Amino acid sequence: MAEPNTNSRLEAFCDGVFSIALTLLIINIKTPSRESINSTSDLWLSLKHLLPSFFAFLLSFVIILITWVNHHATIKLVDKSSSPFVYANGFLLLTVVVLPFPTALLGDYLFTDYAAPAVVLYTAAHVLQTIGWILVSHTSLKPNLLTKNEKSTLAMRENIRKSYFGLITYSVFAIIAFWFPLTIASLISVMWIGWVIHGLNIKAE
Repeated sequence: MAEPNTNSRLEAFCDGVFSIALTLLIINIKTPSRESINSTSDLWLSLKHLLPSFFAFLLSFVIILITWVNHHATIKLVDKSSSPFVYANGFLLLTVVVLPFPTALLGDYLFTDYAAPAVVLYTAAHVLQTIGWILVSHTSLKPNLLTKNEKSTLAMRENIRKSYFGLITYSVFAIIAFWFPLTIASLISVMWIGWVIHGLNIKAE
């Protein structure tokens, strides 16, 4: 029996990768060692020190979740496939699975004197992700793999436009983060509100 959707296996594979990436985020947060805990106050203090890690975890969880929502909506616009499109999806997945590492780094060093490299690397991961979106979008348009309606084409072109905006913005952020890491970390958090809106606005017939 033929599959109703040419990209059903690709989407299922991508969903699995997104799930694994989300799970890996929490693994980086370790419980305080009992050897360093001598009182209840020690435990509370150790948990307080984990707050930056929980912030980084929640931020990356939201980012990966929104990326999955946007990816799901994008796949709905496509009813065919090609080798470049599949490999472009693979690159996008690569940018998702590497995110747990800069997330752990951000959690460990965000509120220290050494925050700059962590924020720069975290921002660079978003630069790579926007490149992934650009590749996915372009390979869906040339050759045209979209469902045969004008709305799908317009939505994919809007996706490209916003991806280029993200590429420029995150590239600038990565440079500024060398001097103002906390400011950039805050701006990245705020910017993802815009990506939520972006994901909700992608629709296919």
